[in-house]
Amino acid sequence: MTSSNKTKIFIDGQHGTTGLQILDRLKDRPDIELLELPMAERKDLGKRAEIAKSADIAVLCLPDAAAKELVAALGNADTVVIDASTAHRVADGWTYGFPEMAKDHRQKLLASNRISNPGCYPTGAIAILRPLVDAGIVRASSMPAVFGVSGYTGGGKELIAVHEQPGVEPFGLYGLELTHKHVPEMKKYSHLEHAPMFVPSVGHYAQGMLVMVPITTDIVAKKVSAKDVHGVLADYYAGETFVPVRPLADRKWLERDRFLRADRLVDTNTMELAVYGNEAEEQILAVASLDNLGKGASGAAVQCINLKTGVDETTGLAVAA
Repeated sequence: MTSSNKTKIFIDGQHGTTGLQILDRLKDRPDIELLELPMAERKDLGKRAEIAKSADIAVLCLPDAAAKELVAALGNADTVVIDASTAHRVADGWTYGFPEMAKDHRQKLLASNRISNPGCYPTGAIAILRPLVDAGIVRASSMPAVFGVSGYTGGGKELIAVHEQPGVEPFGLYGLELTHKHVPEMKKYSHLEHAPMFVPSVGHYAQGMLVMVPITTDIVAKKVSAKDVHGVLADYYAGETFVPVRPLADRKWLERDRFLRADRLVDTNTMELAVYGNEAEEQILAVASLDNLGKGASGAAVQCINLKTGVDETTGLAVAA
């Protein structure tokens, strides 16, 4: 990827929540040279574009408008751009940065210089739905429901500040207008024809996420069991370091044999999937557990950096025990 011994990386927005996490995962690596602008030049589009063009990889941890502005300024530059905003998640010419999404997806990422970093909730939802749609279990024409809870760091500095104040709500649903910014990528990369119904929530804890998808009788193409759903997911992710599938109806990861903690994979790049069922009532639930700042954000970006630079994909990333 580069003729020198080190890969040059510029993080635009390195002082934001995601940027800081990416920086922390890269700063001590001997194979990487981090490029940085002086504080006085960090809002100068020309300077930002200049340093990004000099980098092998530019990681954009910016608001959507600022990300679009810099990408326009870069034009057809050979720099690999990894955009952590939502600006290019479903845009033509961009490759979705979820290496495990399909068997041939790593090759697509290797061939692309424009990579859109996945959202945290969509990572869990797509990991469950894509294999089931492709296998013909969930109908592409159906409208699945996706529910999730995240730590408040998922909302960035503004929400973090709110939760550092006394009297904040312990738990809250949001996105009740049902037009959340993550929905388009869930639809596109799950191979759905319609937008899923997505209801996110925030808990009064910092980090960690659960994403839940009920596999209900109205979205399946044929009668299936929890064992069938589990088998598809287990086969799809067989051999994937970062996306292990728990045993069917596993209770070993439950707190006090009952509760699935949302913060159990904090500071790792692991996303665990699990399936539970009530055969008598034909009810099936698929669950993804991940760190919203890990596999759901900064970890995903670093995994793609590793892929593009030819080092082991696990370099600088923690794998859950």
